[in-house]
Amino acid sequence: MYGNDGFRELQRQECLRLLATAQVGRIVHTRHALPAVLPVNFALDGDGAVLLRTSADSELVRAVDGAVVAFEADEVDTAAHSGWSVVVTGRASVVTDPADRRRLARSGPSSWVSSPREVFVRIDPELVTGRELAGGLSLYGLDSFF
Repeated sequence: MYGNDGFRELQRQECLRLLATAQVGRIVHTRHALPAVLPVNFALDGDGAVLLRTSADSELVRAVDGAVVAFEADEVDTAAHSGWSVVVTGRASVVTDPADRRRLARSGPSSWVSSPREVFVRIDPELVTGRELAGGLSLYGLDSFF
């Protein structure tokens, strides 16, 4: 990723293991031809795909369905100067298969703001990267973590 900056690059399985411990992340997409970032709760599917549950009428669904997006989650301990960040990049799509929708209604992420018509958005994990800083400042300080 970024050589000699004091961080350890994480392997894909490490990234997915850490990502599964987070409850909130950020989806990065394009809105009116500009980058947009939105915090969301999420869950991981068995293959490492990121799952979101949102209103079928939301602007987010219209913006990301069929688009390549990034999703980031992290955990930082400012007192211990440690933490990690994982980014999943891939194509987002609304889950349309009835069997998948039923399965996700039971096991997928819950909605923090319920809506009469909810959908699941799936981000396929085409690229999974991560970095970890374990106990100590990097050469450039914790601010370079982000």
